[in-house]
Amino acid sequence: MAKRSNQKWKWYHLREILLHKADEEHPLSMAEIQDYLRELDIETDRKSVYDDLECLRQMGYDVVMEKQGRSYVYYLGSKEFELAECKLLADAVQASRFITEKKSKELIKKLTTFVSEYEARQLNRQLMLPGRIKSMNESIYYVVDELHRAIAENRQISFSYLQWNMAKELVEKKKKPYLVSPWNLILENENYYLLGYDGEEEKFKHYRVDKMKNIRILEEKRQGEDAFQNLDMEHFRQRTFSMFAGERKKVSLIFKEEMVGILLDRFGKEISLFPAEEPGYAICHVDVAVSEMFFAWVFSLGGAVKIQGPEDVKEAYIHAMKKGLDEYC
Repeated sequence: MAKRSNQKWKWYHLREILLHKADEEHPLSMAEIQDYLRELDIETDRKSVYDDLECLRQMGYDVVMEKQGRSYVYYLGSKEFELAECKLLADAVQASRFITEKKSKELIKKLTTFVSEYEARQLNRQLMLPGRIKSMNESIYYVVDELHRAIAENRQISFSYLQWNMAKELVEKKKKPYLVSPWNLILENENYYLLGYDGEEEKFKHYRVDKMKNIRILEEKRQGEDAFQNLDMEHFRQRTFSMFAGERKKVSLIFKEEMVGILLDRFGKEISLFPAEEPGYAICHVDVAVSEMFFAWVFSLGGAVKIQGPEDVKEAYIHAMKKGLDEYC
């Protein structure tokens, strides 16, 4: 690029230099600033740089000038995003189950553009999250965007819905597309869910967003507005979703093969699956938080998933179920 052309962008490049090459711990001298500008083929002298720094201040940038020895050094004080804020956002991205590993790295890389190259190294830290299962669906971000658009435009949608099979493959649950009226997106148990009204059955259902594909926004207006206005969202969430907390143990579960999707959704695709002696059943070994909520989850599956071991967990489950019966009978 010609020097004259680059000269037009001098203020922009000066701001980028202060943003990415300097911070409070690594301020730049005037000579260093000039060197960076020369690398960009920008003609410069001290007076013009002083003038440009003052222009940046007048534009609202917090250009800090501090005396260091006999000369002065420069850096940006407050920035659009402070390092602590970027760390918080980076940790949230890494912790989010519905964001894939690949997308997590892409988003954190974008966050580094708001801080200096020295501070950026602190964002690429490894957050220790034992047992965290990240989503495997790269298209979830675009699906969420389409769902928000359908809600904003008050339109129905159609989509294909996926489920796991015993080969650990996501396949269509049924050939006919689902047809629902989208009303809300729920972030629960670190997964995104769509709250949709099924006009045929006249009731609300929830769908895992990372299992939706082939989203089509239809011309038909949404159904279920009155039902949505009367819906107690907190009661719906409590009834539909549950959290797991307690002492973690290795537990063996025996289950009907048709329930494999439930297990993979709960514990991740990396769990090992083994055929059981009884046809149509399989076994898996998982790390779980043994608690009343876990027992309630097993019980809610109506015998399709059973605790095989260890014995103390089986006994605790039986005791919890008997206690529950005593309380309700």
